[in-house]
Amino acid sequence: MEKITEKLLLEKCTPKTTKLEEIKTLNLANLCLRRHDLPVPLLSRLCCLEQLDLSGNRLQEMPPGLSLPSLRTLDLSNNDMEDVTTLNSLTTLEELRIEDNLYVTITDNYKLMILLPKLRIYNGKDISTTANHMRFVNSENLRKRVLAVWETSFSLHYVPTAEKLATLERDFVNTVCHTVKYGPSSLADYTKWRVEMIAKEHIRSLTEPNEEDMDTEELADTNNYCSVPSPAKRPLSNSAAACDVLLTPQKKTRASVQVQDISPRKSSRQKDVPQKAEPLTSTTGSSAIRTPSTHTRIQSKAPLTPRKALRERSQPQQDLAKKMLTPIESALQPGAVSETTGKAPVSLEPVHVLQCHSKQDSPDDFSTQLWACAFQPLLDNCGDVKGETRIVATCGGESICLIDCDTGLVMKKYKVPGEEFFSLAWSTVLMSREGNGGLRPCRILAAGGKRGLVKLLHPRANMAYGEFRASRKPLSVLRFSSHQGNFLFTGSNDNKIVMWDIGGVDSEYNFKVIQLLVLETNSAPLHVCLPPATPDSQLIAACDKGLLVYNIQLNKNTMKRSVEKEITFPVYEMEDKDCNYHTIDGMGFITDEIVASKSHMQGSIYLWSWKLTKAKRANKKKVVCAVILAELQWSRTDIPYLSLSTCPCKGYIVCGDERGRLWTYHVTDALEVKKSGKTIPATEILDWPSPVRKGKGPVEGPCINSVAMDPDLKYLVALSDKNMAVVWRRIES
Repeated sequence: MEKITEKLLLEKCTPKTTKLEEIKTLNLANLCLRRHDLPVPLLSRLCCLEQLDLSGNRLQEMPPGLSLPSLRTLDLSNNDMEDVTTLNSLTTLEELRIEDNLYVTITDNYKLMILLPKLRIYNGKDISTTANHMRFVNSENLRKRVLAVWETSFSLHYVPTAEKLATLERDFVNTVCHTVKYGPSSLADYTKWRVEMIAKEHIRSLTEPNEEDMDTEELADTNNYCSVPSPAKRPLSNSAAACDVLLTPQKKTRASVQVQDISPRKSSRQKDVPQKAEPLTSTTGSSAIRTPSTHTRIQSKAPLTPRKALRERSQPQQDLAKKMLTPIESALQPGAVSETTGKAPVSLEPVHVLQCHSKQDSPDDFSTQLWACAFQPLLDNCGDVKGETRIVATCGGESICLIDCDTGLVMKKYKVPGEEFFSLAWSTVLMSREGNGGLRPCRILAAGGKRGLVKLLHPRANMAYGEFRASRKPLSVLRFSSHQGNFLFTGSNDNKIVMWDIGGVDSEYNFKVIQLLVLETNSAPLHVCLPPATPDSQLIAACDKGLLVYNIQLNKNTMKRSVEKEITFPVYEMEDKDCNYHTIDGMGFITDEIVASKSHMQGSIYLWSWKLTKAKRANKKKVVCAVILAELQWSRTDIPYLSLSTCPCKGYIVCGDERGRLWTYHVTDALEVKKSGKTIPATEILDWPSPVRKGKGPVEGPCINSVAMDPDLKYLVALSDKNMAVVWRRIES
């Protein structure tokens, strides 16, 4: 890639000139440019530039502050554009080409008609009629609906203070985004975006009553809000509107602006390599608790088969009211810490509670259990990665949600009616692009549940691009290899762990799945770990009846593998007919050699050495006892499948309990006091934040099924068995 300099600009322009201020046509195509490669001060000197070719680059967005007052024609085809609102400063544009941009959606097409008031030719077609309809007729209809909401519920007879105005704006925007519906479902995301813009426009008019030219005001407002991206495809948005609308996922053969309304459900007889892709539906959620789906667990002292459909707890569920919870900002108790032992390296506070996996979007659904969550990984070699770990994927019931932990908004949502998702996993695979695009990494999300099907999603492109059958039984766990991103392990209730090669995808989202290994277990697998030092050769499986170790090297001829070694724990010696400690329902590496795990009903968490345990000589039965380094105090509960999570970068372990609390442990502190031989208390126990439902009081603490932390422990997400996801944020000192 060449650096953009004054000399280069003069070489690439036509006709030739010696002054930047005289350039009228400029060709910067196929230079592998990204946003930060475009120097705004230098390019802003092109005051006479009329035509600009930026095709064949890797632009995800245009740099802010770019001013090209004479620009009439812009070519952005064959890029990675995903935030079209960054084109807002180019208000003189009359012709725009943006084909072959994987992440540009139909919503973006209509946004551009609003942001670029002079745009007439779009991808070679005259859009004047449609554009004028969106700019005038559609906008006026939306404006009437927004003002109707204002007159009904928000009209003021006084001038509010700045503080009250900010609160009023937030409530008003949230309300109109929830209530204003207009046009087909394919334009729902555009409608939310435009409604939010109009609502904020109206709020500002309260403090600017002397504005005479409404057209000028509207144009200025458009410029101010140009940075608001589409929730349908911008998971990093800070300004996405809130909405309860759940759209039926659609299907399309490639990432184009045209979509067809087709159900995402496919025949169970379909081959492993689907030929069509499904666009991921998107919805935004507010910080108020939303809704759930299905999947309960039985409280029992007998061994249980994990993650079976319609399991129920024996403890009674309260009859919760039929109203939505109040916004979490007014309901939570910040800094709720019930117990503290020692000084915690980080402090966490609850900031959002979401109820976003509801059956039929009902606020009365508190039965759906949420089972798995994972933070979106970074792409170190791909453009702008700032803040990407704010996005967490959650699954439960028939839906998968992508939540922005900063704003508390559900940025995308994917639903499969009749499915119950139990597990999900992120990875990065290579995607081939047309033309000279070559191979580029893309993040994908795999999810599975009671149907035994693995759904493959490309969230950034709003695509559910395929599925394959991994088992005839429910899938209890999914895990990608940290070393080979296209290797996927699936664990199912038929007592098997299967290793798959899902490959990459081409520009048409074709892919191929190959079965590599089958590992036979003694019971249903609950968690799968690949030792960080040897991810290509060994696998540790936490199962309903013990902890098993396998050899997963691919240089052997046999596809089916049996257990290489079983690891036992001291708590097993306490077993009797009423107590079963073999269910390993929580496990994770905290360092390359130290593992945290817990057994059902154990009441504590073991820290043990993988290296020393592996080195122990096994007896004829290939059974070895774990080398325990420390024992961490935890809740005395007999409820199974309350999983723990580790954050190796911060040396943290977190595990929820049956009362909605989070037990946090700083491993450095724990190992320092290990010599005492006593069970080590938690570094901090975070209370359930007790969100409040209007008129019904606080919701009591549920069981915390799963916990996830981003690598820097800026956010912690806890999933409950009552269809509530709680986002905790680190308090910066």
